[in-house]
Amino acid sequence: MSASPSRPSYAALFRMPHARRTFAAAMTGRLSYGVVSLAMMLTTTRATGSYAVAGTVMALFGATSVFLSPARAALIDRYGPRRALIPMASLYAGLLTAFAVTAWRPGAPVAAVGALAVAAGACTPPLGPTLRAVWGEAVQDERVLQRAYSLDGVVEEILFVSGPLVVGAVVRTAPPAAAVVLSALLVWSGTLAFVLSPLVAGVRPPAARGASGTARRGRRGRGGRALVRPVVAAAGVGLSLGAVDLLVMAFAERHHHGAGVVAWVLAALSLGSALGGLLNGAVDWRAAPGARLPLLAGALGLALLGAGLAQSLGALAVAVACAGFFVAPALTTSYLMAGAAAPPGFRTRAGAWVNTAVNAGSSVGTAGAGLLVGRLPLGLCFAVSGAVAMAAALVCARNARTPRPDADAGFEVTDRERLLG
Repeated sequence: MSASPSRPSYAALFRMPHARRTFAAAMTGRLSYGVVSLAMMLTTTRATGSYAVAGTVMALFGATSVFLSPARAALIDRYGPRRALIPMASLYAGLLTAFAVTAWRPGAPVAAVGALAVAAGACTPPLGPTLRAVWGEAVQDERVLQRAYSLDGVVEEILFVSGPLVVGAVVRTAPPAAAVVLSALLVWSGTLAFVLSPLVAGVRPPAARGASGTARRGRRGRGGRALVRPVVAAAGVGLSLGAVDLLVMAFAERHHHGAGVVAWVLAALSLGSALGGLLNGAVDWRAAPGARLPLLAGALGLALLGAGLAQSLGALAVAVACAGFFVAPALTTSYLMAGAAAPPGFRTRAGAWVNTAVNAGSSVGTAGAGLLVGRLPLGLCFAVSGAVAMAAALVCARNARTPRPDADAGFEVTDRERLLG
């Protein structure tokens, strides 16, 4: 790492004109995503009286939200944030409101509740990938860009921890559907403020910049191949984390702890991730992102192997916190690699693919852990989750050692990679 006295701090990001306003607006909208899942789950359970229905509705909402994310991001790349995000956020907020109205009281029709949830998931605005694309366009100092991505990951972690607390505060005095309405208001107002920021207004689609179609297609092909490493790493991290959530619950149950302790152990995971993300962003690394990524994913896997050896709740919390220490750095590095690999007109989609890999991996990891818990010792289940992250690390390391000239041209020779290295 560099010890240069001119190393920029996190504050350097917010000294950019309109950066604070843009960041605050995006985070307001993204708080909605921390609120919406629990709010919709509680609303559906209350409206239908069935946990099975609630689980199915949330699975459908999550699937359409996650797997259609690259398609929605393509609209951002093609038309620009302002033209694409405002209609998207308005439709999403409207569908959430319709869902809340339909499911406000018990006895709501299951088909209508499910259809509205699926439709809303299909319209979820990709605020995270769009904000990272804006930073990639607006931030000229590559060290500041690294801090921007790291801070983004840390704050997102905080938002997803805060969201359920907000829902808990709302349901004390109102039906759960009111929290769904709040989520709709947050995403619409945050998105509107975000796209009206002068910083976002300066981001133009590639057609407006005059890039030729042939050149764009060539760079997109090379950049798409260069996305393999960050997407694989993100999927491995997501698989491992999805398994950990369920495995911690199983550990607490088998050791006769109350359900409340699960939240504290998972909070340790989030705290470790936040600390790791802040430290990762503050360091000027000499190693390039492509070299760091396998090490970070591998360290996550080793920490989860250690979690499998835990015999007490305290030891598990420490091991999980150590695993969390590598989560935000691994994901931040994946986003940096994806952004560097992205040709003009593909930056938002590149970030969305990484985001999709994390979320899809998390869902598969949870389902896989559910199948393993009843068949294998719990320590071995933790070991399997760690092995997944280590396998992703090996794939990334192998690709880094044996790059194909045509596949890596979109990333390996960019100025950003050299500067970050």
